[in-house]
Amino acid sequence: MEELTLIQKIAVMALPLIFAIVLHEVAHGWVANKLGDHTARDMGRLTLNPISHIDLFGTIIMPLMLFILTNGKMLFGYAKPVPINPYNFRNPKKDMALSALAGPGINMIMAIFSAFALRLVMPAAEGFFPKQAWDWFSFPLSLMFGYGVIINVVLGVLNLVPIPPLDGSRVVYWLLPNKQASVYYRLEPYGTLILMLLIMFGALGKIISPIIRPLLSLLLGGDIM
Repeated sequence: MEELTLIQKIAVMALPLIFAIVLHEVAHGWVANKLGDHTARDMGRLTLNPISHIDLFGTIIMPLMLFILTNGKMLFGYAKPVPINPYNFRNPKKDMALSALAGPGINMIMAIFSAFALRLVMPAAEGFFPKQAWDWFSFPLSLMFGYGVIINVVLGVLNLVPIPPLDGSRVVYWLLPNKQASVYYRLEPYGTLILMLLIMFGALGKIISPIIRPLLSLLLGGDIM
């Protein structure tokens, strides 16, 4: 089988990544809007236009650096957080948690959709296309759906880690009594540093791998890319 060109490599990894991070943020804002906070809607952030969600470092610089440094084997990033004002919620702690869960939730839905397309739709569609045309686009398309599964599962599980400001911390904050929740959220200014240290020492991968690997095995049929 022919090696993918650089353009194909960028396409099969970048497109699933863009969809994953954009829909993740839009889901936060959409649920917040339904719960009474219209901040994201009023700021034009409830759109699937990637330009509205691009973060210079997280959406462009970091993914390109990872792509170059890993020789096209890894691509990851993030978008600008959707603005949410908890004071517009009827139940701020609960509604913030529900808005936070919407992001990982949509990632899991997208992972299931990608797996469905990869394992069921593509094999069923093979006979409807001329063999030469199918051979040309089926391989990069299957990789795109495969990376769609991986990227969405990793993004969804990672964001459920209960370290502020990740989405999982909003759920913990909701479940804790007010006094303990206030103490817990004092970690937020140090959350990014904590995450960086966990990544540097390989601890974060050990924390989320026991969840990610079974999910990928289930969705990809044991054929983890």
